[in-house]
Amino acid sequence: MKEVQPGTTTELEVIEREGSRWILEGDVRMNASDADEAIQEGDRVTVFLYVNRRKELSATMQLPHVTIGSYGWARVIRVDAKEGVYVDIGAPVEVLVNKADMPRIRALWPQTDDMLYMTLRTDLGGNLFGRLVTEERVLELIAEAPSDVTNANLKARAYRLLPVGSFLLSIPENYRIFIHNTEMEKEPRLGEELEVRVIGVRDDGTLNGSLLPRKQERLADDSEVILRYLQDSGGQMPFTDKSTPDEIQEMFAMSKGSFKRALGRLMKEGKITQEDGWTRLK
Repeated sequence: MKEVQPGTTTELEVIEREGSRWILEGDVRMNASDADEAIQEGDRVTVFLYVNRRKELSATMQLPHVTIGSYGWARVIRVDAKEGVYVDIGAPVEVLVNKADMPRIRALWPQTDDMLYMTLRTDLGGNLFGRLVTEERVLELIAEAPSDVTNANLKARAYRLLPVGSFLLSIPENYRIFIHNTEMEKEPRLGEELEVRVIGVRDDGTLNGSLLPRKQERLADDSEVILRYLQDSGGQMPFTDKSTPDEIQEMFAMSKGSFKRALGRLMKEGKITQEDGWTRLK
């Protein structure tokens, strides 16, 4: 008889039908709802094995995208503050990723529909649980990025969070991207999907990325902040390119350099004037 192990896929013979369940080789049970309608006694079928709530070794023909020994993306379906995060692996069984594997900061935990890059493990009772990918394994799985990808925008998901920055995998290319904390306005959640701008390709084919907008996009955003302030203040404000950095930071949450560049853009576009320590809408 073939050795069977929860969390793996294998091929087993269909022995007989008992009510709403099929009995497979090795006394493995499979609900009829988890089987193809066309199966018959004597067929050999490929199934995924797991331990059900009655602690029975069960099978399904709905094959998951994550198994013991393989890695893949699993969608978060439920978050439990005491236990951890439950994910959908593509089979009719919820899998827990333990709280101990989650970030220490609760706000960085994944939310429903975020995706975790992970594999499966079993405990002594054969129950399945998820294990997040290790950095060592990532380096074995990633694809090497081409040199001409700099300045491209890629979709990517965060798989590892550190104080110095975050690591992401692009989808579907599977490039490894590092984003330093100076290149983000806020830290992403574990499993969050983001649009990343590539700012560098390293010699090993991994990437450096940024979550900040391009300079011209930041300039446009800063200009909009100033315009909205002027519109809400009757068309004038006691702030100019001579204002102090502290005043600008307190009022507009931007550096003096960014403030001056945005004012220069608005003046060039003919939208504002500066006179006697005041900035006014035209």
